[in-house]
Amino acid sequence: MEKKQKIRRDVGKITIKVIALILAILMVLAVAATLIFYLIAM
Repeated sequence: MEKKQKIRRDVGKITIKVIALILAILMVLAVAATLIFYLIAM
């Protein structure tokens, strides 16, 4: 019983880290796209 809860908790931590990584990548891409857009627009 305890092993299942520990595995579930570990999966939750990993999932949160993966989602955070994806959001961080999206933010970096958004900033890069914005900078490129402004450089081209000027």
